[in-house]
Amino acid sequence: MNNFTFHSLTEFVFGRDTEEQVGNLCLKYGARNVLIVYGGGSAVRSGLLDRVKSSLSGAEINCYELSGIQPNPTDEKVYEGIKIVRDNTINFLLAVGGGSVIDTAKAIAAGALYDGDFWDFYCGLAKVEKALKVGVILTIPAAGSEGSGNTVITKVDGLHKISLRVPEHLRPAFSIMNPELTFTLPARQTAAGICDMMVHIFERYFTNTPEVETGDRICEGLLKAIIEEAPKVIAFPNSYEARANIMWAGMVAHNWTSAFGMEECWSSHFMEHEISAVYNVTHGAGLAVVFPAWLTWMISHNIHKPYQFAVRVFDVPVSEEKETAALEGVRRLKAFWSSIGLPQNFRELGIEHPDIDLLVSKLHENKGKVIGSYYKLTAKETKEIYELAL
Repeated sequence: MNNFTFHSLTEFVFGRDTEEQVGNLCLKYGARNVLIVYGGGSAVRSGLLDRVKSSLSGAEINCYELSGIQPNPTDEKVYEGIKIVRDNTINFLLAVGGGSVIDTAKAIAAGALYDGDFWDFYCGLAKVEKALKVGVILTIPAAGSEGSGNTVITKVDGLHKISLRVPEHLRPAFSIMNPELTFTLPARQTAAGICDMMVHIFERYFTNTPEVETGDRICEGLLKAIIEEAPKVIAFPNSYEARANIMWAGMVAHNWTSAFGMEECWSSHFMEHEISAVYNVTHGAGLAVVFPAWLTWMISHNIHKPYQFAVRVFDVPVSEEKETAALEGVRRLKAFWSSIGLPQNFRELGIEHPDIDLLVSKLHENKGKVIGSYYKLTAKETKEIYELAL
């Protein structure tokens, strides 16, 4: 197990009607003028936004709004939010939504206190030294951004989708997690979120770091819990307990408690970021296509963890024919994802003729000549993996 430092700064407020506490929670963390960041449709139609504003008003907190955040959030909304913050002396960001909304709020929180272009943080020209506090009311369990210091933004000019990790400054001050707020999520969005959280676990689990049995078992337990609960939320979307288990699993998958002392990989995430940047597909659906291709390729190049995964998570019988067993693990993973409505290849993702050369070129332009750690991938290898997803 490697040395590590763990920043865990978020207060989680979980359960029914917990969004009613948002005014007092904002006060607790020093909010005076709050920018509410949200997508638009469901938060308004459900009455959630009105309840949030009423709670803030009751706490005598001024609120402003930034709406229209889309999946695969872009820099344009970040710039818009930074201007609102500076023009109105806002000192707190409140994200009401899922990962795209939370990631946008985090980018605004960092960029508003920086004299230069916030994109400097994402392309490595500057480091986040300070940020405004961010609070969260989660409505889509998937990205885990409610418990992490990560944020992913796409720069429209050039379609560069890049992630930033700053746990010491960008973990939310609090996250309100009411499973009831997820009851109306469409099945396809629920399924995509389930895939996203599972691949967050995989990015830690597929490591070469030795002697990480505690982390391995946390990862495996989380995966088995998600596999158990996922069909329930698809079949019974109003099941509070199933939704609660999925919501909490999504947070734990990405707040780093499953990765203590492990070297993380992230190559499959990087590869999917290029797909969703270029083709604007749902991130979780893109991962359902890319990750099995990545895993299949790894069986021929670094079989240890693919075999362990197959045996421990999908109960493939122990065998001396490790490659056969590992491939059965991939088959069972794809069958599970297909059973909850996820695509298995580019065509099912809605991309008939993907420009693989473009994806490879942009991937290595954004992430360097070599990506990943479980197996270091150059353009030759990433092209092979993209082609396995055809």
